Amino acid sequence: MSKNLIERLNEGPVLCAEGYLFAMERRGYLSAGAFVPEVVLEHPEVVSQLHREFIRAGSDVIQAFTYYAHREKLRLIGKEELLEPMQKNALQIARDSREEFKDLDLLVCGDVANTNIYDPNDKKSHSECQRMYEEQVLWAKEAGVDFVVAETINWTGEMKIALKAIKDAGLIAVTNFSIKATDKTRDGHTPEDACKIMEDLGADVVGLNCYRGPKMTMKFLPKIREKVSCHVAALPVPYRTTEKQPGFLNQTDHGCDCIPGGNAFPVALDNLYCNRFEMA
Repeated sequence: MSKNLIERLNEGPVLCAEGYLFAMERRGYLSAGAFVPEVVLEHPEVVSQLHREFIRAGSDVIQAFTYYAHREKLRLIGKEELLEPMQKNALQIARDSREEFKDLDLLVCGDVANTNIYDPNDKKSHSECQRMYEEQVLWAKEAGVDFVVAETINWTGEMKIALKAIKDAGLIAVTNFSIKATDKTRDGHTPEDACKIMEDLGADVVGLNCYRGPKMTMKFLPKIREKVSCHVAALPVPYRTTEKQPGFLNQTDHGCDCIPGGNAFPVALDNLYCNRFEMA
């Protein structure tokens, strides 16, 4: 019988390759700005190929490409009716990719992300967030995922809602915060305190993802490791972020003076990539 995520982590590190959104934008299959993964419906074969590439590169996990495939994003582009087929297609593509590599005993995970509607002072927004997370987690559970990642969330309050949806569904939960330049969540918690709150609420794995490159992500990990007893995750972006510019959303390419506004995000980050040794 296959071991679950926690059993595998108890034996050593588990690698999860992601970055589908930017990889698909660079390939011309989705648009920067909206970043809605319609490619899972329009060109599913391309998503399958990217899964293969990540697997061949060494990923132990196939993450369903459902990032930003949520009700609010689709409402903004007038395509809310695509939500369920988009979610289910992405989950099926991930499952089919695992079947191609049966000898590797890969894990498949579902994904929920920041809703962009959470307001700590608006309880109606909390209910909307809950509904959005619950429907996504339900589809992931129906697809038979091994666990669900809640990621790129920078409100502790919003992460609590996402975590509850995952645990109420009886699934293993990974909660990854994105920490902006303040070095805290938007409601004022340090990364280690935010992670401890999630552990106390039942998260199986806590950690960080997105926004920051390897060095700016690693700086928080010792304190998180000291604060929590559960497993810790770290999924940085592959860019050379710095103390002065800790997040890739506001990076400057000092070797280029032709970027409109001077901000390299989202389509002029190429010169800021980390090499393999920096990522290792």
